[in-house]
Amino acid sequence: MYWIVVGDVHESTGMFKRIPGIAEAEALIISGDLTNRGGPTQAEVVMSAALSANPRVLAQVGNMDGPSVTEHLALRGQNIHRQALLLAPSLALMGVGCSITTPFGTPSETTEQEMAVWLAETHAKAKSLAYPHGERGGHILAIIHNAPHGTRLDRLPNGMNVGSTAVRAFLEDAQPDICVCGHIHEGLGEERLGRCHVLNPGLLDDGGFIRVELRDGRLSASLGQI
Repeated sequence: MYWIVVGDVHESTGMFKRIPGIAEAEALIISGDLTNRGGPTQAEVVMSAALSANPRVLAQVGNMDGPSVTEHLALRGQNIHRQALLLAPSLALMGVGCSITTPFGTPSETTEQEMAVWLAETHAKAKSLAYPHGERGGHILAIIHNAPHGTRLDRLPNGMNVGSTAVRAFLEDAQPDICVCGHIHEGLGEERLGRCHVLNPGLLDDGGFIRVELRDGRLSASLGQI
């Protein structure tokens, strides 16, 4: 079984149906930035387009989405921000949206300190699902909108790294199997932080997506391009 993960939609929905295998995926997961400083009305347009590509869509706010989008998604049973859920037996998804403070005063920003708290709390929920008896052997897929600091995934064209130190510390310590991030459109690519495979599909309108696959007990992820 497999899932498709995309990010940074920014109200541009034309790529959804062009993703290979999108209709057959277990779900389409959106890591954040559905809108351009929009609220529920704009988010609903994006979600409707996503649902026309796959009948199960899960999503969370990025920094460019208004905070009210979280409640809107939650009412529809589609929110993953600060939530954990089972995607399959022993495979838990954890989601943390928003971003750390930016120079642009975007709608959903937080501090590094609060980001660290959110990550720890949500990871604890995911562990209880992936390892219900305190045993290893399960898997955790982390969907975190903010890219980790000091990687190729948070690097601007001028070479500056602008990701989150809290996200980097969390990934290095918690070691989820896979983390899909976004936020930095130019950070398209993948990297490993210890055992954690971290991927940034970049701006959806540029054609990037992630395929996460569970086969014979192994969880893997690959970067695709339309």
